[in-house]
Amino acid sequence: MLKVAVVGGGSTYTPELINGFLARMEGFPIGELCLMDIDEDRLDIVGGFAQRMVAARGNPFRVILSTDQRDALMDAAYVLTQLRVGHMEARRRDEYLGLRHGLIGQETTGVGGMAKALRTIPIILKIADDMRELSKPGAMLVNFTNPAGLITQALSDYAPQVPALGVCNVPITTKMRIIEMLEQATGRKILPEQAELMTLGLNHLSWHRGFTIDGEDVWLQVIREYVEELKGHEHPEWDPRTIEVLKLLPNYYLQYFYHTDRKLKEQEEWPPSRAEEVLEIEKTLLEQYSDPNLKEPPTDLMKRGGAYYSTVATQLLAAHYNDLGETHIVNTRNNGAVLDWPANWVLEIPSKVKKSGITPIPTDPLPATCFGLISAVKVCEFLTIQAAVHGDRDAAYQALLAHPLGPKADQVQAVLDDMLKTHREHLPRFWK
Repeated sequence: MLKVAVVGGGSTYTPELINGFLARMEGFPIGELCLMDIDEDRLDIVGGFAQRMVAARGNPFRVILSTDQRDALMDAAYVLTQLRVGHMEARRRDEYLGLRHGLIGQETTGVGGMAKALRTIPIILKIADDMRELSKPGAMLVNFTNPAGLITQALSDYAPQVPALGVCNVPITTKMRIIEMLEQATGRKILPEQAELMTLGLNHLSWHRGFTIDGEDVWLQVIREYVEELKGHEHPEWDPRTIEVLKLLPNYYLQYFYHTDRKLKEQEEWPPSRAEEVLEIEKTLLEQYSDPNLKEPPTDLMKRGGAYYSTVATQLLAAHYNDLGETHIVNTRNNGAVLDWPANWVLEIPSKVKKSGITPIPTDPLPATCFGLISAVKVCEFLTIQAAVHGDRDAAYQALLAHPLGPKADQVQAVLDDMLKTHREHLPRFWK
């Protein structure tokens, strides 16, 4: 029987994860699920609800609550990270940091994503270090913490002995949206297991480039249907001509790059920012989770975002444990899968998941217009990692200077000073 540890177990997402494990008991023999969180009050609420959910199903596995990271990681076969350094208040600060300087304020993109990475990378690397000492040999770290790709790059560079990958729910939500669109257009019922989505890029900076149903390539139909859908909207999320020319579907986070002015204008309507909205949603969820009679996740959980989170997480673990060789879109090291791109880059790419490891599937590179943006952001990722690991202010300066959504050169120092002061309590390496 397996032990799985969830670092950040007090997250409001956790009940959905519990449902995922309950649904896959036959193929994934979990014996102990340890929910670890430094916020004891929150852990008691979420963990207590998780325990009631499992008890209602006959206690097929134990749910253990812990505030001790080392205890949680002891003998774990899989470790899931879904933590937020500084809680939701830190996300709110990231958003308003961008707003103060006329920049995008968002938790994974631009200055907000960089600030979150600086806070998070040292914590994740400490988890990997503890795993090497305490967890089962070969224990896998599956990271959901944003910015997921950047964090996985840091793990690849500074903790290569720990098998690690990053996971995001954008590919599966896109897959389900495409299935819905094709079903409406054709009247044909399509099961998720019949369909496969091809994606390439970085986390939250990727392009969807192919779709098959029972092995049949239907991508041109997908593009055609999507363009017609865009043309039917007064304010479409993308310019239809962009989709026609690229013949790619951009990850919706690319709106921050392709439609920066639009996103900046939306920020002018704050409050509430997204973090402030989520704070209210989580307040309601935690009140509901506290109900001793509640044994199933409430419908309000869908307002939190993260659709299909449990599906992504538990399917991936089951595929690895059972050596299924399934294809999953994950963040993992390129290792020559895209020959023209550096082997050490962590990419978001379809990969074969087997017990022996995660192997990205060889594929052609994206067009130059996409690669130009990817390469610019990748440079910022490496600089951000260097800054986070070493408390290197010059590297942080260069990351802001190079980022396509960063400040102008004569504003970089002011933004950096503001960022470091805003999160000083969570950035001790910069304040030696």
